Amino acid sequence: MTSTVRRIGFLLWPGTRAITLALAEEALRVAQRVHPDVHYELRFLQVEAPAQGGAEDGSLPDEAGWRLPGELWAGKLEGLQKLFLLADEPPTSLAPALSSAIKHLVRGGCAIGGLSAGVYPLAQMGLLDGYRASVHWRWQDDFTERFPKVIATSHLFDWDRDRLSACGGLAVLDLLLAILARDHGAELAGAVSEELVVERIREGSERQRIPLQNRLGSSHPKLTQAVLLMEANIEEPLTTDEIAQHVCVSRRQLERIFKQYLNRVPSQYYLELRLNKARQLLMQTSKSIIQIGLSCGFSSGPHFSSAYRNFFGATPREDRNLRRSSSPFEISQPAVERR
Repeated sequence: MTSTVRRIGFLLWPGTRAITLALAEEALRVAQRVHPDVHYELRFLQVEAPAQGGAEDGSLPDEAGWRLPGELWAGKLEGLQKLFLLADEPPTSLAPALSSAIKHLVRGGCAIGGLSAGVYPLAQMGLLDGYRASVHWRWQDDFTERFPKVIATSHLFDWDRDRLSACGGLAVLDLLLAILARDHGAELAGAVSEELVVERIREGSERQRIPLQNRLGSSHPKLTQAVLLMEANIEEPLTTDEIAQHVCVSRRQLERIFKQYLNRVPSQYYLELRLNKARQLLMQTSKSIIQIGLSCGFSSGPHFSSAYRNFFGATPREDRNLRRSSSPFEISQPAVERR
């Protein structure tokens, strides 16, 4: 085991939650505590100048009032073996100078990673083209459409050559444990996981979504089978009779199961499933409303619009205009070029 000092940087966007950073930082600090030959030097940098009301020390508060650690980025990135970009929502911009500094660091041999929405700026800079990248399931459609050259996965985390990514949440800790295992051996990673009372060390290739029975709050096998069929047949919906036949129960029995566990009939649950998928596509992609309606099993634009309005209280167009999240990520241009 080597005593080489490894320098790791964390580049933080405003709004980064304490838990996201703490999971990564704590794994490294515990590793140093449990083994005297492990040395990490951590550096924290904030991406942009504080907004009005920021602290006198320049740190940026998140929505809960937590202040990001470290100093504001001041034009240089150097001396790091790894750099992680952290954001909990897709950033809307990236200054050209910061983009240039990150690329320069990567050319010098620095491994680079994106945690949670930190994969967005990496993809915008082209640093993930041809690489696997773990993308949180909430952003899968949006990310895939914006960055077709990136191999977006639903893995907990990905480590593709010198590119690292974790979808967010506890997967950040999983990735750091994998780093510890590669840097210092599986024994140390196991010791850190025990110290943090981690039940098991998960592989990066494991899928993000929790088991369906946990999401439904039920372990009824026929209900699980039926919902899996619905999720696999969004574009061409099955009838209730077809679903009942596939799961080997009568239509009446299937309706009783749905009513008992989900308080709705199968057709109502299926419709809500398709409408929620349609809303996700409306907010995260630039597909036309008609394309989205057809891809979610609606036979025509009026049919889709009517069902959508009845469920959400607004037409698809109104909802997209009112609720669509931040504009597509762009690298900011120098003021002299914006005319």
